[in-house]
Amino acid sequence: MRAVVQRVSRAAVRVDGEVVGAVEKGLCVLVGVARGDTDADARALAEKVVGLRVFEDEAGKMNLGLLDVGGALLAVSQFTLLGDVRKGKRPSFVDAMEPEEANRLFERFCTEARALGAHVETGRFRAHMEVELVNDGPVTILLDTKKVF
Repeated sequence: MRAVVQRVSRAAVRVDGEVVGAVEKGLCVLVGVARGDTDADARALAEKVVGLRVFEDEAGKMNLGLLDVGGALLAVSQFTLLGDVRKGKRPSFVDAMEPEEANRLFERFCTEARALGAHVETGRFRAHMEVELVNDGPVTILLDTKKVF
């Protein structure tokens, strides 16, 4: 699984003009599910995201995690994170998981994050979404369960 994690002061997802998920201080996480990903990847990604120490302590050092600051997580499924442009300029998405299993693993990621104590809001799977956020810092971290863990 791949994720783009952004520390935010606020973030929201809209579908057809309606807010379907929103958070104040916390993390906005774009999640891509790849062919071959498993429940173990979803669990590992949730543990990594919820435990990321990307919030500043009283000394201004990034030492605090999401739960330490009472933040929330906005998770948005985004298969385009699996886009491959090594050949040509049009992305290929052959590495993306088929939608049914991708949705199951995305939901598993959210369930695991909730089990770790995070408040989780989400977008709407396979919908055209508008994601609006204020990146705080900016802080942006790239994660890939096949490369990082």
